[in-house]
Amino acid sequence: MQENALRLENVTKRYGTMTAVDNLTLTVPSGIVFGLLGPNGAGKTTTLEIVEGLRRPDVGHVWWGDVDVAQRPERARSRFGVQLQTSAFFELLTVRETLELFHSFYRRRLPVPELISRLDLEEKQNARVDGLSGGQRQRLALAVALINDPEVVFLDEPSAGLDPQARRKLWEVILGLKAEGRTVVLTTHYMEEAEFLVDRLAIIDRGRVLDEGTPRELIQRHMPAAVVEVSRSVGVNSTVDLPAVRRMEERDEVTMLVSDRLEDTLVGLVNWAQREGRTITGLTTRNATLEDVFLELTGRS
Repeated sequence: MQENALRLENVTKRYGTMTAVDNLTLTVPSGIVFGLLGPNGAGKTTTLEIVEGLRRPDVGHVWWGDVDVAQRPERARSRFGVQLQTSAFFELLTVRETLELFHSFYRRRLPVPELISRLDLEEKQNARVDGLSGGQRQRLALAVALINDPEVVFLDEPSAGLDPQARRKLWEVILGLKAEGRTVVLTTHYMEEAEFLVDRLAIIDRGRVLDEGTPRELIQRHMPAAVVEVSRSVGVNSTVDLPAVRRMEERDEVTMLVSDRLEDTLVGLVNWAQREGRTITGLTTRNATLEDVFLELTGRS
């Protein structure tokens, strides 16, 4: 396998006056789980469609190893499998029949029994698709994505709508793909999922890469600070001048303070509360997370 599974060079895609992908350059090393994160409308889907050869960029190139996707799309497509967020199947077919149907489309392919076993679908192999749960349908979709024994697997919001147990099972499968030497490229809105799964990630917005690196690198680069959270009922807001607070944000019932010097911020908070006659409730402190970095860079979810 090539050292880099994918390489995008100065890729731009416009729709009329709207630029969906804006001079985007990105490299995905082989054999890792790579996350493509961004808010809705950031350009993630268009970027994936270009990489998969489904859309041609107006400017720039996409390389699969030494293959230019625009010049040889059929060769590029033979190397990857795709699991969409929602997949359309023939609802009256069984799980096994569905896999056998897709199996017939490829020359290079994995055995259906192996896929059924790997995706933990043995008990459902003779069940019709219309009777599957959300997690079972996602595992079937992933089995279909693996039928052609791909080098690279694209997962678009793979755990959307799944309960925590089904999500954890899916994570185990994804890590298993990496252990086999495959490259996994996933999009997700779950920051804890990205932090748990990905080796490297790129955060994009408005078609541009805002930053790229490992989760730890991004946290250290953008949020070396600590996070203080207090109940919104305490009344801390943007008019309160607290030391070492770089950003203040209200989330649900909590006011979040991003602090460059935790001790100074806590002392300032206590002094303010004493002056104002306020009682501090719901106080917690924690290290910054990937979600904090995401919001810091994009300003939106």
